[in-house]
Amino acid sequence: MEKVLKAIADAAKEGVQLIVFPETFIPYYPYFSFVLPPVLMGKEHMKLYEEAVEVPGPVTEAVSRVAKRHQMVVVLGVNERENGSLYNTQLVFDADGSCLLKRRKITPTYHERMVWGQGVGSVLQVCDSAVCRIGALAWWEHDNPLARYSRMAQQEQIHCAQFPGSMVGEIFATQTEVTLKHHALESGCFVVNATGWLTPEQITEIAPSEALEKVLSGG
Repeated sequence: MEKVLKAIADAAKEGVQLIVFPETFIPYYPYFSFVLPPVLMGKEHMKLYEEAVEVPGPVTEAVSRVAKRHQMVVVLGVNERENGSLYNTQLVFDADGSCLLKRRKITPTYHERMVWGQGVGSVLQVCDSAVCRIGALAWWEHDNPLARYSRMAQQEQIHCAQFPGSMVGEIFATQTEVTLKHHALESGCFVVNATGWLTPEQITEIAPSEALEKVLSGG
């Protein structure tokens, strides 16, 4: 939360009107689901559960206040906790601090299904914000033609793409760039992409062996 609030304040000094954070930035993306077998995921899963975000709650209230203070539109990815389950959730806050949208990733990617519940298509909505009409998708939802088309059909003007973290190297980066350029071309909108970045120290912390460190770095 400190990183998020500081980033918003720093961006405000530069006159930023729209800021986009990576996928499930608070508290963090469940990288452990990539590298740990299911039988060993329990401890990390519970840690994520305990630190996850309730909507509404203290996290959303803090972001709402700072968005209003700086008159900025904020797109934030969180791990949401509700009724004993976790969800990959995108939140869109308007410049007046109101939460315009809460949507959950429709179908988590294969390993993510051990962590997150599924979302529903009914909230594939474009928001009228203080900046313009904003749409958002997370990671491989961009490879879902119907999800992208729903954005086009609602005449989104800026598309906010959220990705978790570049831990799979150049292949991942190239795929992301091509996918988002394709969406910009097809929809005729601007695209803002927010992707996290793992330091070597973080990769070492995530990977339980040197062999897996290489996989996380090389793609």
